[in-house]
Amino acid sequence: MDGRHTRESVLDQMRLLRTLRGPRAHAQLIGGEVTLLPAQDHAATLQTMREHGREPMSMSHGDFDYDYLEAVALGPDGRRRFDRLSFAGHFDMMMFGRRGIARPRDEAALNPYRTEFVARFARLRREHGVRSFLAHNMTVTAANVGQIAGVVHDCGLMGFGLFSFQPAAQVGDERRWRGADTAVTSDRVWAEIERGVGTRLPYRALQHGDERCNRTTYGFYVGSDYYPILDDTKAADLEVRDAFQRHVAGIVVGATPQPIVAIKVVRVLARHPRVLLAFAQWTARTVTSVGPFNLLRHGVRSVTFVMHSFMDASVVKPAWEAMQRGETLTDPAMVEAQERLAACSYAMAHPETGALVPACVQHSVLDPLANIELRKQLPLTVL
Repeated sequence: MDGRHTRESVLDQMRLLRTLRGPRAHAQLIGGEVTLLPAQDHAATLQTMREHGREPMSMSHGDFDYDYLEAVALGPDGRRRFDRLSFAGHFDMMMFGRRGIARPRDEAALNPYRTEFVARFARLRREHGVRSFLAHNMTVTAANVGQIAGVVHDCGLMGFGLFSFQPAAQVGDERRWRGADTAVTSDRVWAEIERGVGTRLPYRALQHGDERCNRTTYGFYVGSDYYPILDDTKAADLEVRDAFQRHVAGIVVGATPQPIVAIKVVRVLARHPRVLLAFAQWTARTVTSVGPFNLLRHGVRSVTFVMHSFMDASVVKPAWEAMQRGETLTDPAMVEAQERLAACSYAMAHPETGALVPACVQHSVLDPLANIELRKQLPLTVL
């Protein structure tokens, strides 16, 4: 991969994101397979993202060695470049070619590779003091939807801080989707996640974008039991949410020195003492629910569960083209698509046009055109 091209392109994208989306946000570094970048270029790109107020997460299949991770985390002098790295490892049985397991027979067969992925970051912290946040991504199809619960049960305490499940959208080569099973619905996927966790996962307390696109539950494990931090059916929890959103959510925690964060929190509490009361009541309810003995015995491990439901190209393309013409369509499928695109919280930056494009548009409309050009620039050679 061309490291210089990556660095320059990401710099342009970060400038645009800062202009349009403000000084602080999360951002993903995605590039086919990001660990094909030379380690020095990978690290430089992450530094560029941070210099522009982004908290970067490298999106990878996780099939890289510890030496590569160490080279990203440390400079030529052996001193750490970063206090913390965020990586997402994509593991599912429909990904072929992983070293040691080219064609997984099922999801459970990948568990040793998931364990190795987490272990590399644990070693990095042990040897160099670099902390990490790890996400687990999994594409869901009819072939593995029934195995989601097993993945959650087996891997929930493995060391991942977030589990993301993505029902496969019909995008790309249409031959892949002939006779596709349409039973992999959002409700089915979410029910399987809940089955693996062993409890209901309320997702309406905090919403990112359109509910038909994203579901999120923030919570924590105490031992093997999972506890959502907010229940969307309880008024008291929603009051805490509202107090947080109104007075605390604007405090930037990532990349901000802890003493400054503490000062800002104290100022908020001094001006709005009811916030402290609301959080104290929530804490008391939570401790009572979990049990003080369990908390002392097991401690707390924060884990978030997310589902991202992308749309099929067959609806995205006409819906987006109509939006570009300023048209509001009336067909129910098109109405839904336009509503979801308008509410999208996951966008790609395009400095050449000065626009942010919804991810579904990127996947369904722009990527196919880019792939045609890439085939010309990078033709496949049969050896």
